[in-house]
Amino acid sequence: MEPVFASGVAAKLRGQWDRDEGLGQNHKALKFLGQDFESLRAACLQSRCLFQDEAFPPQPSSLGFKELGPRSSKTQGVRWVRPTEICSNPQFIIDGATRTDVCQGALGDCWLLAAIACLTLNEPLLHRVVPHGQSFDREYAGIFHFQIWQFGEWVEVVIDDRLPVKDGKLLFVHSAEGAEFWSALLEKAYAKLNGCYEALSGGSTSEGFEDFTGGVTEMYELKKPPADLYSIMGRAVERGSLLGCSIDITSMFDMEAVTFKKLVKGHAYSITGVDEVMFRGNPTKLVRIRNPWGEVEWTGPWSDDSREWSSVDPSVRARLHNRSEDGEFWMSFSDFLREFSRLEICNLTPDALQTSQVKKWSTALYTGEWRRGSTAGGCRNYPGTFWINPQFKVALKHPDTEGQSDCSFLVALMQKDRRRQRREGKDMETIGFAIYEARDAANTHRAELHKSLRRCVVSPSPRGDPVAATVSRFPDFLGRVGVHLKRDFFLTHGSSARSELFINLREVSSRFRLPAGEYIVVPSTFEPQKEADFVLRVFSEKPADSQELDDDVTADLPDEAMVINTPKLQTILNRVVSKHKDLKTSGFSKESCRSMINLMDTTGSGTLGLTEFHVLWEKIKRYLTVFRKFDLDKSGTMSSYEMRLALESAGFKLTNHLFQLIIIRYAEPDLNVDFDSFVTCLIRLETMFKTFKTMDTDADGVVSLSFFQWVSLTMFA
Repeated sequence: MEPVFASGVAAKLRGQWDRDEGLGQNHKALKFLGQDFESLRAACLQSRCLFQDEAFPPQPSSLGFKELGPRSSKTQGVRWVRPTEICSNPQFIIDGATRTDVCQGALGDCWLLAAIACLTLNEPLLHRVVPHGQSFDREYAGIFHFQIWQFGEWVEVVIDDRLPVKDGKLLFVHSAEGAEFWSALLEKAYAKLNGCYEALSGGSTSEGFEDFTGGVTEMYELKKPPADLYSIMGRAVERGSLLGCSIDITSMFDMEAVTFKKLVKGHAYSITGVDEVMFRGNPTKLVRIRNPWGEVEWTGPWSDDSREWSSVDPSVRARLHNRSEDGEFWMSFSDFLREFSRLEICNLTPDALQTSQVKKWSTALYTGEWRRGSTAGGCRNYPGTFWINPQFKVALKHPDTEGQSDCSFLVALMQKDRRRQRREGKDMETIGFAIYEARDAANTHRAELHKSLRRCVVSPSPRGDPVAATVSRFPDFLGRVGVHLKRDFFLTHGSSARSELFINLREVSSRFRLPAGEYIVVPSTFEPQKEADFVLRVFSEKPADSQELDDDVTADLPDEAMVINTPKLQTILNRVVSKHKDLKTSGFSKESCRSMINLMDTTGSGTLGLTEFHVLWEKIKRYLTVFRKFDLDKSGTMSSYEMRLALESAGFKLTNHLFQLIIIRYAEPDLNVDFDSFVTCLIRLETMFKTFKTMDTDADGVVSLSFFQWVSLTMFA
């Protein structure tokens, strides 16, 4: 269900309850598509049938939609075969998972395979993703399961073991030995999670890192590395963090081009170790790197066949030196900085990388969405709408070091489900964020309040200046969350920090050091009106409070004795609907407002009291949710076929004849229904159903009316 309006509120509340009970943690993962591994396997064992996954069938649609689509030469002759049909003695894992179990096939997912290869270096971490107890021997039923982190929650993905094969070989990832299948099955689970195999083509190693750990990734540009980068890498390897690196391409001709010394451009490598050796009396820093292809290795200094190894102590050489063509090789740290462009480190626990002391991050996670017309404001280049983006406050209270004022924290903004939506022609949005100091916001908010109150006071009060008194009583913005910053603040204040780039990656993250205080994080797409769901994560080295900012829910409601007549209702509804630019409407007419009042009026006064108006208002909000959900083409109007679906969603099942009457009465000449007509129609339908039910006291589906009763009902309907 799409998380919008009322359905979104319910989903968020249900999700929060589930999270509070531990659902979505690694030990209590969510069941993807509701499939439960244990019960499915038990049913297969009982029926003595191998599992066939209808949710990810062995069909062209599971391979892809374009380059791996049904008409692609790459998919011609592909068959889906179980490992038991590929070799005589298939194994899930032989002697533990190793990096040589992960060799790339015909899919451009080296970024993912680099992350999987790194998993093999940390067995406890590996078995969070690849659960123990799976094999082709004991209780084999053609079914396997894996756990993958997705946007703040762990998800259990169930698959059958039918794998795509071409010319007798696995089409995608495979082990060097050929008889080990855990990596191929994990790749299939990841493909299922994202809709198809082709959805995995192209990406950043950090994406795979995070989906296998739930950690947070930091990125380093190697042309301007920090002075202590080698120390950072060493501590990361010691703690089992995942590391990846790549070489930038300057044109598409560079993609997967092999350099003179056999490094591949635009290709994701994993870093599997660091070490320091004595070479001709000098300490030399080394980095061990692996190519997921399982071949094509660096041929420069410290490569497998280089002469540098002959000058190293034999015991050290025996420990480090491996001359097999397995895709893994050593190179000096200085060559690493010179040859590679980017380093990605995924902090698992996650730990601070700036000191040798291992310490936990303080973490917070929020889900949100950008929606056209309400929360999709674009970046600061669009000052008229930037302020409508979601806002989050972070309170940094404790400096990292005694005697200093600065606090370290990391902000990571991740857009959700975009890889899965590639089949629909959608790709990553360009995203980023800006950070503002709350103290400035407090002063601006007080000034805005002062101005607005001044405009409201038309005569002096005998008891003194009411504006000054109100502002002095108004609580400072610092420490508050019930205020959403408005346009004027962002027009007059610059940011304290921001993401380094707005970029079309799944996640943008940056580390900051700012003085202790309160800060407001505003995540956004680059352009306004771009719709997406997101996860915002805040990591601080010392405990910090963070929460979403939004206006307190208040209403300046009329006195109980006040009534709302037709002109007042028309003014209220048209003022509200004019703010929703995505709705096409000429406004609520006097006739439609009079009709609504007549339908809702329980006293016969021709007006609505406060209670009656509240009921009407709740109905309109509910109908707005239905309207937006079924306005499938986002035209701002409801087509006749969309109207039929919307009515059923709202709870009304009607015959063709009744629906035809509704279209005749409420549709425009082009057969589209505007929002005001949609609301009037649903309120009329609901009132007619309720009226009939009230009068049908014996519930036999028949009521008897006198002529006077008939006229009384129909005159005001």
